[in-house]
Amino acid sequence: MSATPVKLAVPLAPLLPRLELDAEGLAALAGATDAVTGVERLAAAGRMSDAARLAAHALPKREAVWWACMCARAVPDPALLAADREALEAAELWVRRPDESARRAAMEIASRTGFRSPEAWAAVGAFWSGGSMAPEGQPAVPPGEHLTGVAIAGAIVLSAVRIAPARADARFARFIAAARDIAAGGAGRLQPEEG
Repeated sequence: MSATPVKLAVPLAPLLPRLELDAEGLAALAGATDAVTGVERLAAAGRMSDAARLAAHALPKREAVWWACMCARAVPDPALLAADREALEAAELWVRRPDESARRAAMEIASRTGFRSPEAWAAVGAFWSGGSMAPEGQPAVPPGEHLTGVAIAGAIVLSAVRIAPARADARFARFIAAARDIAAGGAGRLQPEEG
């Protein structure tokens, strides 16, 4: 990829507490000042899950939600429940039209899933992107700035271990490549796995 992943070129220091890295993970990041470098160093150290979590927190919220959707689609589940499929569609709709009604609809649909799928967590990530977490008409309770990243990191990990957990590292590598593409202005689309 020749384009620079500028949307990952955010300061690393404010994101570090969100990652809860051990000493080895922190050592891999020594001297890194931005998330682009951090993602590369964690991946090079074989810490693919940590690299993906960093990308989830570093990407802008819309792009992060889209990334989660692309990763979920890359690892299709033949037994996916209708509610989870609807949650994915709601998350994608919010990315295309990030308004209040789409944001609230994403959470309403996600709440029917049992929160067990990457699709559900992509929708939760959309809901936690802004606005209020309180019911409509109640005093506003804004979500924490980090919550979309938490939801997206969960979605990415769930996608990586879905059906064939032994494929997780290879999936993480593909997912991180998609995050770089999205950060550079691309669509981050991934070819769905086959059996």
